[in-house]
Amino acid sequence: MADLSSQSGNLVESHKGYDPRVILFYFIVAILLLTLAGGIAYQQLFRTDEHHERERMQSQRRILVPGPRGNIYDRDGRLIVGNRPRFSVVLYLDELRREFRREYIRIRKNYRQTGDKDLPSSYQMEQIARASVVQRYLDQVNSILGRGEKVDGRDLTNHFIRELLLPYTLLDDLEPAEYAKLLESLPVSSPLQVYTSSKRYYPYGPAAAHTLGYVGINPDIEADDFPGDDLRTFKLKGSIGRDGLEKTFDERLQGEAGGTIFRVDPAGYRINPPLDKKSPVQGENIVTSLDMDLQQAAEAKLREFDTPGAAVAIDVNTGEVLVLASVPDYDLNIFSPRLSFTDSKDIEQRQAWANRAISSAYPPGSTFKILTSIAALRAGAIEPDEPIITCAGSFVRGGRRYVCYNGRGHHGDVLLPEAISDSCDIFYYEAGWRTTAEQVAAEARRFQMDRRTGIELPHETGRMVIPDNAWKVENVGQKWFPGDTANMAIGQGYVLVTPLEMACFAASVARNEVWTKPTLLHQANAPKQRHESIGLTAEQRAALLEGMIGCTTTGTAKVLTNLAALRVPGVTIAGKTGTAQIPGDKNAAWFICFAPAEKPEIAIAVVIEGDTAGEEFGGGLYAAPVASRIMQEYFRKKTNPAKPALQPFKAASE
Repeated sequence: MADLSSQSGNLVESHKGYDPRVILFYFIVAILLLTLAGGIAYQQLFRTDEHHERERMQSQRRILVPGPRGNIYDRDGRLIVGNRPRFSVVLYLDELRREFRREYIRIRKNYRQTGDKDLPSSYQMEQIARASVVQRYLDQVNSILGRGEKVDGRDLTNHFIRELLLPYTLLDDLEPAEYAKLLESLPVSSPLQVYTSSKRYYPYGPAAAHTLGYVGINPDIEADDFPGDDLRTFKLKGSIGRDGLEKTFDERLQGEAGGTIFRVDPAGYRINPPLDKKSPVQGENIVTSLDMDLQQAAEAKLREFDTPGAAVAIDVNTGEVLVLASVPDYDLNIFSPRLSFTDSKDIEQRQAWANRAISSAYPPGSTFKILTSIAALRAGAIEPDEPIITCAGSFVRGGRRYVCYNGRGHHGDVLLPEAISDSCDIFYYEAGWRTTAEQVAAEARRFQMDRRTGIELPHETGRMVIPDNAWKVENVGQKWFPGDTANMAIGQGYVLVTPLEMACFAASVARNEVWTKPTLLHQANAPKQRHESIGLTAEQRAALLEGMIGCTTTGTAKVLTNLAALRVPGVTIAGKTGTAQIPGDKNAAWFICFAPAEKPEIAIAVVIEGDTAGEEFGGGLYAAPVASRIMQEYFRKKTNPAKPALQPFKAASE
């Protein structure tokens, strides 16, 4: 019994409450609980902002709306590029959640009742449901407008997945009459609404098309100083300049985008009202130097010849470009909202893409003789009252026969003024040889004929050429010959310039300076340009002007005096004609001038491509009438500025 009692006592002692292993477990659990509590406390106390930020990014969406582009005006304040309303029918899909759900349930029930085991997936049935609901709304529009449009299921699905918060376009670019019908018929509270955006509008159609340029679609607009850069963002499409002034000044013309921030539910549907909103702002307006009366007058006259050509008119004193015309051209309104393949192909076939005023380089022909005259006078190679050679129509030198191509020849002993007015080639062959090609080239470079003008337009060509021996060796692989100097002296051979450069040259000669910086921006009371003087004596300049005035009265451009339709009453014009051979079978008929000769205000350069040879007739009969039409309109406006000559372009649908 004692043993049993002893054993029993031992058993009781072995079940005492203290067990080191259990205590260790308690410590482990306590440490884990403390760690968990510490983690929760850390997340709640120290990472609250981060969690709020994640919640914000998951539950908020941002919508950006482009601002309207700024307007473009001509120098008289007339709108030449603006914005016009563009009407669309849109459907706000995020307001149709319940309808989508009901339609989905109905479609699923119908499929199950058929007993077909090969049922579409839930995702496919959701697509079918959405298309069915949207088609019902589109049928409402079809009924009002008498159309039969169908929903594009793939396009709808892409929009639903990627741009749910943006309105889904059912019909785009409605006619004003259709817009009016829908406004009267659609309920104000309907998710189906008429949406008004803007598209670029060109009131004068094709006028100054290459200069004004056009816009394209910009899918990636940005909103400065608007929060939510880190949010998922939906963007309505804006526009971006693709050519002309629209491209050069795109940053200024671009409107300031607006935006709205919404809270969304887990399915991505919008919860109103918005959390933040900023209205879009229209872009900066631009006032150009163009005069649309002169621009349209130039283009109308150029089109009469049914051949490519260009005309440039410049304010002599300020360098502001009054006319920058190139034909063939195109109606800018066909680019808005987008250019069709048919229209693009038509422009390509007519070779209308090129802005010939700045991107085409031509041999200047006899208009270059003014430059040769200046170079020869400054070099002392000729004198105003010295007949340097007798023109008998042709002569032979160095085994080569040189001909006077002005159509008459046999000028006899001519002085500088007569050589200019009658465009005597033989006089200028001799003048070129006496002056040397290097000095003629140096003078042309002093007038900056070898470089771009820097006008505010894209695509100004860099193909201008003022050749000399070094240039010919490098580019042709041959040395310079006397015949090259003779060709250069009359603006043939390798010389290439643009119409804009020749207009700048004419303006420079008019001001008796060596450079005119052209600009397409108008500035009220713009200061006169001041550059280096040409450096002619009074006697030399008088002889030069006498020859240029003689050109338009008795010389190669006498049509400006003899034909009543081409006269500019009360205005003395100083000019020079030219016809140059373009590589191939074409000629370029040129005319440069400035007026009034006594106190120049406007300088003009015109070039017309053709296939009729003849120095005497090319520039005088083709290019000079275009310049005459520009000057007639210019001086008419000075005496009667209130009466517009031409009206804005009206499209056939207007």
